Amino acid sequence: EGRPPVDDSQLAPVAGADDNTPQGAGGRPTREEAEQAVRVLLRWAGDDPEREGLLDTPKRVARAYEEYFVGYGQDPYAILRRTFEETNGYDEMVVLRDIDFRSHCEHHVAPIVGRAHIGYLPDHRVIGISKLARVVDVFARRLQIQEKLTAEIADSIESVLQPRGVGVVIEAAHHCMTTRGVSKEGVLMVTSRMLGAFRTDPKTRREFLSMIGNPAASVPR
Repeated sequence: EGRPPVDDSQLAPVAGADDNTPQGAGGRPTREEAEQAVRVLLRWAGDDPEREGLLDTPKRVARAYEEYFVGYGQDPYAILRRTFEETNGYDEMVVLRDIDFRSHCEHHVAPIVGRAHIGYLPDHRVIGISKLARVVDVFARRLQIQEKLTAEIADSIESVLQPRGVGVVIEAAHHCMTTRGVSKEGVLMVTSRMLGAFRTDPKTRREFLSMIGNPAASVPR
């Protein structure tokens, strides 16, 4: 039996993101507190936050963080619940490849830039392909490690859509490795999560990997 459609429009941001309302002990800091934290970091880096070029930097950084991490105020499961059962019996693999995303690593808050590839075997119902791309963005717009990002995308699709199998492959460049530390350019990390038939049936897994090809050469850096 199909699930009822859900209004998956943009959800409201987490309280406190757009104002200076106190959030209480352990709650989200106010915008004013966030901007003050940026000033402290600027001073710690050796610059003067009061000089002309940096006067508005704390406000800009706070606004940028709202954009970078908007995924904390969105529900990926609500996005996935709008499915379609009128498929005329279609039961072959559905693949959406080369979904570009931007994320930030939770260790250095440095950018992770890459692409995700998603495949699933429908069981009586399918989902709009834009919803798959939106789910990638919701999880990517949070502090992440790539392994967790891969698992969260695959697990959410399996949980809500309940297909016969799900496969997710992510290829990404990590700026915490390319612009600092070992500073190795051109390095890509590849992770995968195979569930259901994608894990148990080698033919299904090979078909999926064949369909996504070898797009690593075109991953944005």
